[in-house]
Amino acid sequence: MLGVVIGDALGLPVQFESREQRRRRPVRGMEGWGVFNMPPGSISDDGSLTLCLAESICEAGINPQDAAERFLRWYQEGHWTPLGYAYDIGGSTAQAMERLKRGVPAVEAGPAGENDNGNGSLMRILPAALYLAKADVKDLARGIWDMSRITHGHPRACSACYIYALLARELLTGASPDEAYRRLCSQPDDILRPGIEAKEAPHFRRILAGNLELLPESEIRSSGYVVDTLEAAIWCLLKHNDFPSTLLAAVNLGDDTDTVGAVTGGLAGIVYGREGIPDEWLEVLIKGDEIMDLAHRFADVVCGEHS
Repeated sequence: MLGVVIGDALGLPVQFESREQRRRRPVRGMEGWGVFNMPPGSISDDGSLTLCLAESICEAGINPQDAAERFLRWYQEGHWTPLGYAYDIGGSTAQAMERLKRGVPAVEAGPAGENDNGNGSLMRILPAALYLAKADVKDLARGIWDMSRITHGHPRACSACYIYALLARELLTGASPDEAYRRLCSQPDDILRPGIEAKEAPHFRRILAGNLELLPESEIRSSGYVVDTLEAAIWCLLKHNDFPSTLLAAVNLGDDTDTVGAVTGGLAGIVYGREGIPDEWLEVLIKGDEIMDLAHRFADVVCGEHS
């Protein structure tokens, strides 16, 4: 979970800047200000909603309504934000929050049109993936989809979250990124089918072909489209062999840098652990002590669930 917030904070100051800009002036560590004029160590919606979901799981397990109520606290009161207010709110997420305010049930709140396939549920899904890692695949798929649907209800966005959860599950066994990816791509249909809707499967063909790492950087897109973000995160994980280089590669792809950083960071955090994260990056996190406390509490809950 720490990897998500670190990736978010690394990418936030240069969000929406191009890959060419990143080549001219690459990110090399924690910066600040930038497009939202936020101090170094600030997280955005990616990190805040991840923390909200982790907190919800600590209190209520996989409970979409409880998670949605915490998301509303973020939206309305600035819960788990660096400076007490929500910002950098995606369009689908904002629509979902307004629907929740009107009393729409959590699993029906996320818009589900073709244009609602942004990365706003993928960026925060890691706590659910970790908690459900040893669940039956049908329970895993149901839990992941329900948590995605709070803000993003299209089957493609939900399927992307499920693929991410499957890869996280393989990494949690201690497998290397290469081995975990190989296992993901060789999963039988009875594992893939519960969480990947058949008509959406072609959108994930490049990921599941098993050779994503062979693609040149020029073919890796880092936009806010959920498939692009998932591809970019896995590609960065496969191309680098430590936490800092993996995260900096993700951020320096440009475009939706905070979310690509966050999604990549979630996977890299599983692989390299707390000890792989540079202390100087953790030390500048705003509300870092509170974030660390929640991370420890969440780890205890997950370990208890898996014992």
